Amino acid sequence: MLEDVNVAPFSYAISLIDGKWKMHILFWIWKKEILRYGELKRALGNVTHKMLSSHLKELEADNLLIRTEYPQVPPKVEYALSPKGFTLMPVLEMLCTWGKENSVDLDE
Repeated sequence: MLEDVNVAPFSYAISLIDGKWKMHILFWIWKKEILRYGELKRALGNVTHKMLSSHLKELEADNLLIRTEYPQVPPKVEYALSPKGFTLMPVLEMLCTWGKENSVDLDE
């Protein structure tokens, strides 16, 4: 019975967003369109440099984010959603809607 279930698509999708901070990163970049590293770190609060850096690299490698580096001093790096990242936003929007409808005492 269990062998009739194709878990591969679900496993693939979860592998892209697995981790404590990845959905938070995608959320903030979705809402702000383009964020620099420092802005993203401030928005996330208590994420460590190592964790944020690691997740950003993974999201970029998975083609969910676009990293743009400007050749200047000090270095300027911006992050934005890739076209593939944008295709994930309806799922994130549904999660936000579900959270709003099923939570109590949350500000919008």
